[in-house]
Order: sequence, then structure tokens, then C-alpha cells
Amino acid sequence: MLTLHLLPSVTFVLTKEDIVKEEDQKPSFDFKSYMVQKATTANQALESAVSFRSPIKTQEAMRYSLLAGGKRIRPVLCLAACELFGGQESTAIPAACAVEMIHTMSLIHDDLLAWTTNIVVEENQLTTVFGEEIAVLAGDALLALAFEHIAVSTLGVTPSRIVRAVGEIAKAIGTEGLVAGQVVDITSEGLTDVGLDHLEFIHLHKTAALLEASVVMGAILRGACDDDVERLRKFARCIGLLFQVVDDILDVTKYSKELGKTAGKDLMADKATYPKLIGIEKSWEFADKLKTDAVDLLQGFDPAKAAPLIALANYIAYRQN
Repeated sequence: MLTLHLLPSVTFVLTKEDIVKEEDQKPSFDFKSYMVQKATTANQALESAVSFRSPIKTQEAMRYSLLAGGKRIRPVLCLAACELFGGQESTAIPAACAVEMIHTMSLIHDDLLAWTTNIVVEENQLTTVFGEEIAVLAGDALLALAFEHIAVSTLGVTPSRIVRAVGEIAKAIGTEGLVAGQVVDITSEGLTDVGLDHLEFIHLHKTAALLEASVVMGAILRGACDDDVERLRKFARCIGLLFQVVDDILDVTKYSKELGKTAGKDLMADKATYPKLIGIEKSWEFADKLKTDAVDLLQGFDPAKAAPLIALANYIAYRQN
């Protein structure tokens, strides 16, 4: 097993199976180096995007959550999608930062929900460090900054592409995206008649929508044609759903220390999950199919330029935390 450390709280664990999967890829692609480089680029850009200004408490709270570390999967997907069509990092980095700001905002809101419903919250979460009121405002500020950052900091891209990218991310987090998934997820807790279609709706909206926006924005900002954008949209939905299926499995098969977060939270909240509905073995089979479908959707693109997205699909499928 190889463990890849990016930052104090950014760790990629690659199992032997992962390495075999990567070695099977042609042409050869150094996934570890790519992730280190892209995550470093994203972290530096995020650091610059949220500078200290008055009132300092707001900036401190925003930076506390945004710069706490993480795999930066969403920013990397945005950059990789842009590069698939020959784009540069500079073209998509504002959008990549924006999607991570919104992801961070969603995590803050999740913690606030746990806080108000008396669910155990990790000691180092924003709510416990800065208080509920500042946490709400920090989340709001990150959401607003995300849109400002795309609009103001995206350079060398036509206004129509920027507007289209903004529309994508807005849709991904509103009543047709993350919010819709979260509402249905909350209102489904404790229900005994939740089926697979219902569960898929939750995950496609709550989790996959933001991953979809990450990929699609990268393609749009580079000027990909509509057919290619839609093919990448399907790819992103596959890996977005894959991400959640694997997350469901890890929640019931790993210990908290291995995950880096509290294990078994879905079970405690009596939420519907794939292991709960179809069992762990069938869940793994479904995950493998989603990964295969995702990779198949990238056939026909330049293999060298598609390699990062293929590697990311493999990583999401075989990750351990």
C-alpha cells in the first residue's frame, strides 16, 4: 500500500489494486504526481482568493474551513476537464476555486444541521470553533465569493462562456441540484419504503451535481462543443454517483480513524444507503459498473489528455477514505 501525503490533512491511500488499475492504463500516467501538483495549485489559488480584510473574524472563519485541507477532487476535475480540450490551468482555476468554496459551504451547512439536531459534531468543526452565527455567515460569504470569483477572476474567456459556467454551478447547488438532494435526504430519514430510484435521486442531486458542475465548467470554459460537454456530463454523473456508493460502503465497513471522519453516521441517522438496500456485495458490483461506464464515456478522446479523468474515476472507485 502506498500513502500519498499532500498537506497535513490531505492523504491519498493507494492499494495494490489501485496500482494495478493505474498500470493497466495506456499511456502511462503518474496519478500521484498529478494530484500533488493540481492540489497544490488549487490550495495556492484558494489561499490568495480569501485574503484577510475587515471584519477579520469572517475571513478567519472562511479560511479555517476552506484551507483545512482535503483531496480537492472537485477542483482537480475542473482543471482536468479543461485540459482534456487543450486548455490551461489559468483558464479554469477560478471556477475550480469556486466549486471548492461551494463544497466547503455545503460542509459547513451539514455541520450546522448536525449542531441544531443534537448529532455529535467533530471538535474541530467550524461551528464548534467560531460558533453557530459566524459559521452561518462564513458559509454565506463563501457562496457569494464563489460567484464573484468566477465572474471577476476568469481571464481570456468570452463572457458568454463565463455566463454559461455560472449558470451550471448555480443550477448544481439550487433547487435542481444540491438543495433538492439535501431536502429529499432529510425528509427520507426513517422512512421504510425508500427504493433505489429514490436513493439515486438523492445522490445524483446531493453529491453528483457538484462534481458534474466541476467537470462541465472546465469543458465549457475551454470552449468544448455541446456534444463533448454532454458526454462529460454523463461521465461526471457516473463518477458522482460512484463517489456516493463507495462512501456508503466505507461508512459501514471502515472505522472512524481510517475514514478521517465519524463512521456509521448514516446508520445512526437511519438513512437509506446502497448497502442497506442491496447489500455490500451488490453495492460493490454497482460501483464497478459505474466506474466502467465512466471510463467508456472517455473513449475517443486523446488518451494522454483523458488519462487524468480515467485515473480519477479509478481513484474514486477504489479509495479507502
